[in-house]
Amino acid sequence: MTGQRRSAAWFGATGRAGMIYRSWMRNQGFGAEVFDGRPVIGIATSASELAPCNAHLTRVAEAVKRGVWQAGGFPLEFPTMATGETLMRPTAMLYRNLMAMEVEELIRANPLDGVVLLSGCDKTTPAMLMAAASVDLPAIMVTGGPMLNGKYRGTDVGSGTHVWKFEEELKAGRMTQEECFFAEGCMARSNGHCMTMGTASTMACMAEALGMQLPGSAAWPAVDARRFEIGQSAGQRIVTMVEEDLRPSRILTREAFENAIRVNAAIGGSTNAIIHLLAIAGRAEVDLSLDDFDTLIREVPTLVNLMPSGKYLMEDFCYAGGLPVVMRQLAEAGLLHTESVSVTGKPLAENVATAENFDTDVITPMDSPFQPAGNGTAVLRGNLCPGGAVIKQSAASPHLLKHQGRALVFDTVEDYHAVADDPDLDVDETSVLVIRGAGPKGYPGMPEVSNVALPAKLLKAGVTDMVRICDGRMSGTGYGTVVLHVTPESAAGGPLALVRTGDLVTLDVTARTLNVEVTDEELTARREVWPAPETAYTSGYTWLYTQHVLQADQGADFDFLRGSRGHSVPRDSH
Repeated sequence: MTGQRRSAAWFGATGRAGMIYRSWMRNQGFGAEVFDGRPVIGIATSASELAPCNAHLTRVAEAVKRGVWQAGGFPLEFPTMATGETLMRPTAMLYRNLMAMEVEELIRANPLDGVVLLSGCDKTTPAMLMAAASVDLPAIMVTGGPMLNGKYRGTDVGSGTHVWKFEEELKAGRMTQEECFFAEGCMARSNGHCMTMGTASTMACMAEALGMQLPGSAAWPAVDARRFEIGQSAGQRIVTMVEEDLRPSRILTREAFENAIRVNAAIGGSTNAIIHLLAIAGRAEVDLSLDDFDTLIREVPTLVNLMPSGKYLMEDFCYAGGLPVVMRQLAEAGLLHTESVSVTGKPLAENVATAENFDTDVITPMDSPFQPAGNGTAVLRGNLCPGGAVIKQSAASPHLLKHQGRALVFDTVEDYHAVADDPDLDVDETSVLVIRGAGPKGYPGMPEVSNVALPAKLLKAGVTDMVRICDGRMSGTGYGTVVLHVTPESAAGGPLALVRTGDLVTLDVTARTLNVEVTDEELTARREVWPAPETAYTSGYTWLYTQHVLQADQGADFDFLRGSRGHSVPRDSH
């Protein structure tokens, strides 16, 4: 036993403590030879039947173990919580920080020299990356992969994206409830996360773009044999990373985050990537701001033709060549930091040098992109969002990117849903729906409710989009002219709380502005009579969340979790 590895403080110990650590592990059938000083690799798995996107990760973990054993390591699988957006109430985002805290502490408290992070649904990926950044042990991520393409009546349908479309068709009377029931099974027909470029696919790509996942691994479908090959390769690689002491602090640099931001623009990725990347950067102690997500992408075209902005799905993206093709094109255009190091130990340029594009309709060339440069996520400022707001231009209607309309204000999304089907609702296609009370503190948890379905009377009249403004989030699978992440949120006293029905709201995406046409004096007068909402939580985790969560422009992490706390071996109680 070398006594040199972190795990040796447990398995290399002498006396009573060493006997306790080794003997209890041997009740699982491990032989004495596994305590010979070899790297101990934790396999953190968020597998759970309550998180359908992650349910298959147990099989991925088996593949990772094979790789660890092959490379001479000692693999130990352990469960983490799973924050699945599909079932958790009030929103999985409420629990992202809890998962990050749990994973961090599990890694630090146990005899691990390195860790493989197995994630799937959209919050599990950032939560695990946040944890890895804070504990800073060698770490590599393996995401679970997307579902196979949905198939409905001879056409491809995308999870999430077609939920919104089918809902609108149902409300407009163009689809029956029975047809919707049938379509459900057509959308989700295999293990895996959403196969649109929603937040789960986006964050898998972000893990790869940041350098925390093996090149090409973000896109392979969950049920493709190569998903398990990737797991095995990651298991082999993490053992070498321990030998090299290649830790997240060497990978998650400012340059890596700039790369990820530009890649997100090129793939037409989710706006939720903004909040998650800001949170990860905060853990990695990298100076990143909301404005970076606007200024860094102005020269980046959208190259990937995937739903919700385009027509293809992740399976098509995979077979076209996946993310390495996108990154190679951006690198050759001088838009990426090509010396950034990844979990391979090699610079980005070397990782993507041989990437080939097998379908230029799915991954378009730089000289004829799917959408031109400047069409990515825009960051807005104005008297309605002094801390910023965002809009996904590629998923919005061009004719609404400059718009002025009368506000129709709702204090909660439930208030809107209660009247959305009212044929006498005082609304037309020029109206601006304002929904507040959906921010980190206000909901709580900042749910994906901002892209509410249009009022039924407008859908039946053939209206397909209208401006919506909210301090919440939108699913990465969603679409429409929706202004998101309005900061400060209404519950924190942001100007959104002061808007009244009938006020004129002006959106000008080209100018990057969002304003309510009300004088400063009037807003001040309204603030003086504004009743701050009372908290409904006086104890428990939700109370902790509302007391310590930061606003969207800082990643909605907890104020006390930003930064790295390292991986020093805790005190021994034996």
